Amino acid sequence: MPEAKEVIEAREKTNDREYFLKIVQEMPLLIEWANDEIRDDKEVVLEAVKKDSGALEFSSERLKDDKEVALEAVSKAGWTTCYLSERLKDDKEVILKAAENDGQVLYFASQALRDDKDVVLASVSNKPIIIKYASLRLRQDKEVATVAVKKGKKKVIDFLAEDLKKDEDLLKLLEE
Repeated sequence: MPEAKEVIEAREKTNDREYFLKIVQEMPLLIEWANDEIRDDKEVVLEAVKKDSGALEFSSERLKDDKEVALEAVSKAGWTTCYLSERLKDDKEVILKAAENDGQVLYFASQALRDDKDVVLASVSNKPIIIKYASLRLRQDKEVATVAVKKGKKKVIDFLAEDLKKDEDLLKLLEE
């Protein structure tokens, strides 16, 4: 977290692109204090996001819709998916990249991707309880249920389809 003196300096240099290009390499969240033009500068934002994916929060709406910036951010911290444009929350490549390190991304994914088996499997592999945000169709899928139950045991059973709650194979997994 930046010290008060760094924040004051950043606020004084709100229009200084070169200052921000340099400072975000050490304190990426200071980009919050840059002007709109700098927060829309892809080079500056990429530098900030490379150091701290959370800097995406302070980027322009245009860059929250930039796939290169998105992939950089979510590859390090999947939760930053929450800052992405709706278009990128519906981009399978971006969501799968985010799910590699944080299954929570299923919560932020589009409805279409909540019904995509690859995305749901990747998500429940990292965070089994996230199955509750999968489509009803995939909560009825035995393969998805098996992955979730193996990883999350009893925590996930309430979110499965009724017939799967009685499935012998899944019940055996719960006993292990």
